[in-house]
Amino acid sequence: MTYFYKSTISILFFVTVVFCQIPAFAQLNIPQEGGSKKASVSEWIGSTKITIDYGRPAVSGREGKIWGQLVPYGFTDLGYGYRTPAPWRAGANMNTVFSIAHDAKIEGKDLSAGNYGLHIALAENGEATVIFSKNYTAWGSYFYKPEEDALRVVVKTDKTEVSQEYLQYEFVNQTANTANVQLHWEKLKIQFKVEVDVPKHVVSEIRKQLVGLSGSMNTWQTWNEAAQYCLTNKVNLEEALQWSEYSISAVFVGEKHFTNLMTKAAILTLLGRIDEAKIQQKEAVNYGTAQEIHFYARGLQAQKKQTEATELFKFNAQKFPKEWVTKVGLVRAYAAENNVKKALEVAQDAYQTAPDEANKKNMEALLNKLKAGQPIN
Repeated sequence: MTYFYKSTISILFFVTVVFCQIPAFAQLNIPQEGGSKKASVSEWIGSTKITIDYGRPAVSGREGKIWGQLVPYGFTDLGYGYRTPAPWRAGANMNTVFSIAHDAKIEGKDLSAGNYGLHIALAENGEATVIFSKNYTAWGSYFYKPEEDALRVVVKTDKTEVSQEYLQYEFVNQTANTANVQLHWEKLKIQFKVEVDVPKHVVSEIRKQLVGLSGSMNTWQTWNEAAQYCLTNKVNLEEALQWSEYSISAVFVGEKHFTNLMTKAAILTLLGRIDEAKIQQKEAVNYGTAQEIHFYARGLQAQKKQTEATELFKFNAQKFPKEWVTKVGLVRAYAAENNVKKALEVAQDAYQTAPDEANKKNMEALLNKLKAGQPIN
């Protein structure tokens, strides 16, 4: 019995050791020592998410032997798969996958939203062809077919003095509607520009969100926010006007406020409907707070509309006689009319009754200018 037991244990140990040493049949997702790292990097351009999933091979002492050797120039037979000329897989192992949520431009050329296998064909003249393939689930470039290309762009490559050990993708030179995707490995950088029509896609998302509003989210503020986005970016103005009107007058939602009435007025102005805009502006003033009216008047001053600003400052003081900010407005109104005596009188009162130290200092500066005969508007 003892001999049988020991023999059984020995056989099981032998079988376990032997079969565990055969990696070809391994099914576990265990990272291999010295192997390529898995990586993923994402960036948002407006409401558009871009993600790159890739393998990160290491230089591993092969300095000077990466480009043109380990990564061949052009299109070559990789010795596996279709055995037809293929580009580099722009990473290691499976396809490098470039995913983008909305339509975009790559180096000025159109690319539809979707997932793409990212490949690169490096040239000896300092250029590289970046390829976006509709096949993004293959193993590397071994099964690459040129007829599956969605887009090809040619870009310049840049040499670097500092060597990057593990291949790395990152997003650089970001702006509100662009970003450069940059690959850096060993002493070479390859990058391409991604450009997204941000307002177009944001407006599309706004439409979806607005029709799905319910309960506490379906408010005048929400519809006004949608209209203001279009106003700020000067896009989709006709629909934005409808949204602003909904914010003002829709059943169960609409409410008249200085903010949404002024939004509508500004949209009407951009649409060239000036007379209608003026009507909205006048109505908005009736709903404004002392602060809102004051800063609206200051905006008019910035536009060199001093007469209108003066009228508003005086209107504000009559409507809100107990608000400190209206005193400041009166100082500016009297100064604009060259009534320095009255301006100084009100400014002195505003200085004495300032609500905090910061406003007190501001009023002191206005007083000093008035006393020196300097303009304050």
